[in-house]
Amino acid sequence: MSYLENIKTAVIKENAVILAIESSCDETAASVIRGGREILSSVISTSMSEHVRFGGVVPEIASRAHTSYISKTVEKAVLEAGITLSDLDVIAVTYGSGLIGALLVGVSYAKALAYSLNIPLVPVSHIRGHVSAGYLSSKELKPPFICLLASGGHTAIIEVKDYYTYNVLGGTLDDAAGEAFDKVARVLGLEYPGGPNIERLAREGSNVIELPKMLKGKKGYDFSYSGLKTAVINYCHQKVQKGEDFNKADVACSFQCSAIDVLVEKTLNALKDKGFKVLSVGGGVAANGYLREKLEKECKKRGYTLVLPEKKLCTDNACMIGAEGYLQYLNGNFAGLDLNAQAFVKL
Repeated sequence: MSYLENIKTAVIKENAVILAIESSCDETAASVIRGGREILSSVISTSMSEHVRFGGVVPEIASRAHTSYISKTVEKAVLEAGITLSDLDVIAVTYGSGLIGALLVGVSYAKALAYSLNIPLVPVSHIRGHVSAGYLSSKELKPPFICLLASGGHTAIIEVKDYYTYNVLGGTLDDAAGEAFDKVARVLGLEYPGGPNIERLAREGSNVIELPKMLKGKKGYDFSYSGLKTAVINYCHQKVQKGEDFNKADVACSFQCSAIDVLVEKTLNALKDKGFKVLSVGGGVAANGYLREKLEKECKKRGYTLVLPEKKLCTDNACMIGAEGYLQYLNGNFAGLDLNAQAFVKL
């Protein structure tokens, strides 16, 4: 009997203890989750400091860092959870989307560990993981609801019909929101990652520069950030060419408002149009303070329930992979030893 045939006979446990592994970008993360919503441990090792001088993540450096970090990260997560490997019921791992070399490290490690322990291996979509971060923040959260997903690689408004059925109402037509933050940060001479640095600088400025809010007021739920990014670049370059001074904090603030206001507007439109009363938010951009404050204000005004995961659950982490992994485990979505990493997976 093969490994996959054997684990398919495993008894599904409601309070299963899951070891989750995430290695899609520059964070090597491991977490132990019980019953899909209880975090027993969360450990993150990052190679971010090694990428700063390049202004973004270098795939080869990230892959090598994962190889160095993964064993110790998993060991620490198990230790902090107060369990041993023999107490694990499931291994969940991100298999896509992400940097293929980075993903391969996590997938390879997870397959070896699941095989050695003879327990189920569950493949998890990184994108779905961000959606499931809401389940860790609110034990009352359950479908149906609307999820705003905004990260460095993805921007979308998603109708979560049930735990397994999603309908993408709209998404970015070009750059993702987080990607635009990184590119504008580079123009302003800010270090990678751009999001937190733009937000910090924006606190010192005012929204006084007229910038386009792409697709604002247009029907539908799509986004576009390429034009906004270009407008910021042109503004800064023209000032430099004319020898004129400009306030970088004002640029950061104006850009942030233009980028975020459209996210909020279209998300609120989706809630109203679809008749939903609950909104959850996921992805690295969901850690942005201006976005969180604006959503809290607007949802309170309209009587909507807002689920805002802690900031540490918005950026890449293994807890969200464990939450989604639990749902896939309950659904019997087990993988064999032929599981491979994928640079892109559908939602």
